[in-house]
Amino acid sequence: MANQTADFYFYLLPFGNDGGKNIILFTIFLLCYMICLIWNTTIITLIYTNSHLHKPMYFFLRNLSLVDICYSSVTVPKLLDIFLRGDTSISFSHCFVQFFFFTALACTEIFLLTVMAYDRYVAICQSLHYPLLMKQNACILFVLVSWVSGCSNSLFLTIIASKISFCNSKVIDQLYCDIKPMLKISCGNTVTIEVTVYLETFFVGFCPFLCIILSYFKIISNVLRMKSKGKRYKTFSTCTSHLTIIIIFYGTLFFVYTIPSTANLPSTANFKTIDQIFSSLFLAVIPSLNPLVYSLRNKDIKIAFKRYFCNLSNVDCFLKGENSKNKIEE
Repeated sequence: MANQTADFYFYLLPFGNDGGKNIILFTIFLLCYMICLIWNTTIITLIYTNSHLHKPMYFFLRNLSLVDICYSSVTVPKLLDIFLRGDTSISFSHCFVQFFFFTALACTEIFLLTVMAYDRYVAICQSLHYPLLMKQNACILFVLVSWVSGCSNSLFLTIIASKISFCNSKVIDQLYCDIKPMLKISCGNTVTIEVTVYLETFFVGFCPFLCIILSYFKIISNVLRMKSKGKRYKTFSTCTSHLTIIIIFYGTLFFVYTIPSTANLPSTANFKTIDQIFSSLFLAVIPSLNPLVYSLRNKDIKIAFKRYFCNLSNVDCFLKGENSKNKIEE
């Protein structure tokens, strides 16, 4: 390990970049990154400052926005540097630090999305027990467990990855340091490591997904039993934002981490490009999309936006759907 870290550098190859500048990709990723920072910071501020949003669902959303800011910030700045300066090198220690934090934050997001599914299940299927089951202390505990579980899992995977010997190549054909492309350039027998990684992916990725599916199966069953069509629509509409994010997030996640190695595939170059496009969605687009989905699909968030901007502009506004006598207070 000590011999590997001494003056050892990896070389990232985003979209086949061989050290040249790419202003177009720099602009695209910079725009996505800025949108991610602005939207998620706005969501965090709105939820923190608006007393109407001090509910479990928005408490989890605030933490989800924080995770999105962090895990995008772990990888995108290095990509921007590559596209702007053409320097694809990344030191051994920097690579593993990036791998640890990105994996920890991605796993934390998985656990948070699972907790949010449970919150919707309790709100719809166990509504009478909701105030008791989702008390503030319980919500804080759920979030802490999500963070601790994500960091613990990442630490385990980082230790596993540190056992890999790199002697065939230093080129990581991906947008960021990850264990999957690291295994491709390793030498020696890596079967045990690969089996461990796939088992870890199953328990940390697929099992929470099954919990989410089960939660929504119960939710849909409960909604369909409601006699009023309007009530069914109104109840299920509280889940649409979360469900949309689940579909986008897990769809991208499964493509990136469950597809077979490209080493034995025909049209490898084209397949690598598709793989990296999905990776870019995972890195830059989804963190920008999450708060946008919630702000467009959620009535409370939209009202909070109106309150916020009316207060900023020092203009008296009337909120659509509220009593016309109630003006927004500065």
